[in-house]
Amino acid sequence: MRNLRTAGTDAVAISPAEKVELLQSAIERVIRGKPEAVRLAIVTLLAGGHLLIEDVPGVGKTTLAHALALALDCSFQRIQFTSDLLPSDVVGLSVYNQQESLFEWKPGPIFANVILADEINRTTPKTQSALLECHGGAACNG
Repeated sequence: MRNLRTAGTDAVAISPAEKVELLQSAIERVIRGKPEAVRLAIVTLLAGGHLLIEDVPGVGKTTLAHALALALDCSFQRIQFTSDLLPSDVVGLSVYNQQESLFEWKPGPIFANVILADEINRTTPKTQSALLECHGGAACNG
């Protein structure tokens, strides 16, 4: 975990509860005034679940996800679901490299550690299915 150690912390073993407190304080340096949202995001992370955040625009949903990823030193991707988004835009695809005469795998944003999927209801059922298959543990191979 990145940036979770306070200035006075030695190389002494930190308990899991202390690590969670450090994570929460790191996120709360970015997200101010929403301790319950931060706590629930961390609980969801520890439980290995998925988090649905419903709120009005401009209140920090993306910032919360991005701060969580940064605090854990994880990759972050935001996927804006639109009516023209294809399953391969989410999962990735193989692209032919003419110079090497090989197909190269270009992974999609679904392979990030922390993903923000925005407005899933606006995309086609096939693209929704690609997202849900990946999050359900099925193979994601486009």
